[in-house]
Amino acid sequence: MKKTVLFILLFIPFFSCKNKKGIPDVSGIEVSVPVVRFDKVFFSIDTNDIPAGLQKLQQQHPGFYLDFMQQILGVNGADTSLKTIAVTREFIRGYKSIFDSLQSSYNETIWLQKELEQSFRFVKYYFPEYKPGNAILFVGPFDAPGVALTLSGLAIGLQQYAGSNFSVYQSAPGQEMFPLYISRRFDKKYIVANCMKAVAQDLFPDNSGAKPLIEQMVERGKQWYLLDKFMPEAPDSIKTGYTKHQLEWCVQYEGMIWSHIVKNEDLNSLNPAVIQTYIGEGPFTQGLSQEDSPGNIGQWIGWQIVKKYAAKNSTLKPEEVMMTPAAKIIEEAKYKPK
Repeated sequence: MKKTVLFILLFIPFFSCKNKKGIPDVSGIEVSVPVVRFDKVFFSIDTNDIPAGLQKLQQQHPGFYLDFMQQILGVNGADTSLKTIAVTREFIRGYKSIFDSLQSSYNETIWLQKELEQSFRFVKYYFPEYKPGNAILFVGPFDAPGVALTLSGLAIGLQQYAGSNFSVYQSAPGQEMFPLYISRRFDKKYIVANCMKAVAQDLFPDNSGAKPLIEQMVERGKQWYLLDKFMPEAPDSIKTGYTKHQLEWCVQYEGMIWSHIVKNEDLNSLNPAVIQTYIGEGPFTQGLSQEDSPGNIGQWIGWQIVKKYAAKNSTLKPEEVMMTPAAKIIEEAKYKPK
């Protein structure tokens, strides 16, 4: 009898009830996502003794060390050659001020750990076998990834989360690299959403690059559908990267947006330029309002199609929705917004 009770208790988190919004209760799911400060150890290296500093760094962060040295700094990392020493010294001297300026925002990271752990509770609710790993904070060159999945966990490049008004983003070189419509999202409030997007891609890689426009839209829409499951209470502006105004415009003119795409494009087009227009980054969507429309509007439409399909097939688990071919979702959703 005791074994039966224990069995039921162990499985409560995975069969928990949902609240009025349909959000599962994940409070009983245990998740640990330690925040690891690779950046602090790296920028504490004495530039007069790089080899000793790198040895200490590798000892403290054996998993991420080579990823950073090879993929971010572009050196071997496994040795202390003259090139490795020179590149490391130059990077520390060039970016130490950037690291220092970030400390006011990231000296304390309990908030980040709590937010990541909450999202990972939802990940484990739907995908119990998924292992989150650590959250590794680093500072790399400005064109280094803001989030990258590694064998050690989620690597988070703080150089892309300094705040939208950060002087480097506002500078001419910064604007050339990251226009305002992109750099306005370089804020700490987007970190967890970007991490969950990486998790969604890890679980269900988007391999739709050779497919027609409409299928690519739906496959991209699946990613936001899954993000909804992992961050059910986050604002859609954080999930999509759109402004609040752009989102309101999309909702108000959903029928017009769909009608515009249907009338002006071949939904089965394989033309890279056409596809880029609707699922590429941009300040707005060509052919639609420059003042109101967001770029990447095709992913938003794809998201609506997936949500409609999922609502019609409410018994399907998220994994089953994600595995459903885009063509089937399009056919059964019968998407015709007014």
